[in-house]
Amino acid sequence: MLKIKSILIILLLSSFQIKASYRSEIYSAYIDNRMDLWRDVIEEMDLIPDKSNELLLELINYQYGYIGYCISYDKRDEAKKYLHLAETNIEILENRNYSLSDINSYKSAFYGFRISLNPLSGPFYKQKCIDCASTAIKLNPGSYSGYMQLGNIKSNMPSAFGGSKKEALEYYLKAKEVFEENAESLSGDWNYMNLLITIGRTYTSLEDYSSAQKTYQSILGLEPGFLYVKDDLYPKLLILMEK
Repeated sequence: MLKIKSILIILLLSSFQIKASYRSEIYSAYIDNRMDLWRDVIEEMDLIPDKSNELLLELINYQYGYIGYCISYDKRDEAKKYLHLAETNIEILENRNYSLSDINSYKSAFYGFRISLNPLSGPFYKQKCIDCASTAIKLNPGSYSGYMQLGNIKSNMPSAFGGSKKEALEYYLKAKEVFEENAESLSGDWNYMNLLITIGRTYTSLEDYSSAQKTYQSILGLEPGFLYVKDDLYPKLLILMEK
């Protein structure tokens, strides 16, 4: 009996370490701007059989981040590939009735990705984006990601159709407020750093350079070696501030 208990303890600890390592590996890939390593983690996780709900939701989060990267760098075929995989995983969790607030947040994001990949689909997916993000918040008022998606919708939508960087910023700041209510979750979470970057970039778009500078300084205070901020966003901001 003692031997069986010992084996179970080892297995539980191993499972925790595997999951923790994924979070750590993804965070390091984000900070070091190594999206090839990010993709490797996704591929490794995808091969795990009989994934738990928790692990599947974690995988969807990493797929979400990678799809956004692919779209930003015009890797359209790769974005479509991982979007299909992520939507399949979403359907699995939705059928299991698991974490529906998170599911709706990701569905909102994925509809947004579809619009980015095919702007002509905007009229079809726009309201779906809004509805899913709103549902996420209704199901869980503490859903930072629901506010994040509403911010993305306002930020990316043309002003003629209701888009507003100022309103987007309000949603992003609300997402930050909700996120920071659980201080223990902030360390080593790429989602938090991504949110801070989004806030900094939105301040820059609004020409509130002082607030953008404070945001980037805050990020570098947490992660001095964050390449995207240190070598790209912050230097570009300083140039704008000198004009």
